[in-house]
Amino acid sequence: MIFILSFVTAVGAQTVRNASNAQVGKIENDGTIRSASNSTIGKIGSDGTIRNASNSMVGKIGSDGTIRNASNTQIGKVDSDGTVRNSSNAHIGKVESDGTVRDASNAKMGSASGVKKEWVAVFFFFDFFTN
Repeated sequence: MIFILSFVTAVGAQTVRNASNAQVGKIENDGTIRSASNSTIGKIGSDGTIRNASNSMVGKIGSDGTIRNASNTQIGKVDSDGTVRNSSNAHIGKVESDGTVRDASNAKMGSASGVKKEWVAVFFFFDFFTN
């Protein structure tokens, strides 16, 4: 029974919820980003490459948490503690260790746990996956 539960956790998508706890998307363990209606809206590759629904490269997450757009311009960063910063290094939010996402005023924006905090930050703070 324990093996089955572990397997389900490893392959399941993590639900992304807004501040009202409504589902707004999913982040799968392989980096696939899905909308609330389950359509693929992007993917974050194992090398940090961020792709949109058309599979075009729209950005990249560096190993140090730096987030760059398709032009290789730094647009933000996720610090090791989950603090999210914009291109001017100003604090714009945080992804807490339990997956809670907060804005710069510490108001809850939403949540997603069980996946990389950089992926959660890209979903909430940077405009890569708009349709």
